[in-house]
Amino acid sequence: MTKDKLYTKIMALIDERIESAKKAIALAKESRDNETKSSVGDKYETGRTLMQQEVEKNRVQLHKTERLKTELENIDLRKKYNKVEFGSLVSDGKNLYFIATALGKIEVDGKSCFCISLASPIGKALHNKCVGDKISFMGKTIEIIEIN
Repeated sequence: MTKDKLYTKIMALIDERIESAKKAIALAKESRDNETKSSVGDKYETGRTLMQQEVEKNRVQLHKTERLKTELENIDLRKKYNKVEFGSLVSDGKNLYFIATALGKIEVDGKSCFCISLASPIGKALHNKCVGDKISFMGKTIEIIEIN
């Protein structure tokens, strides 16, 4: 698995999330705006309020995802890493860890990679470590074999 392919897959996932949030906002706005006044005024207002809350929830999600995309766009895929930091791809011989954002397990070319943030417990344990360093995580010893 190359870092370029992994990055491309991650950006595609982020773009999907952005589109999904935009569609959810549009649908919620449409539902809110098409809510017809019934004979029970409170029901009309409650429906509109719920739809407006849905719009706002999706706007927050959209904003977070767009901010995440901007952060990821700042990763220099050609940079050579001497230590684990934001944007590095770390191998322990068994697992790959992409230090960027918490997206979980991603499959590329039949191989798995864990996309984690520096704020995660394992991200904190790996941060600033170098090739050959060992960490203990959840009762297991992890030795850093390679950093890209």
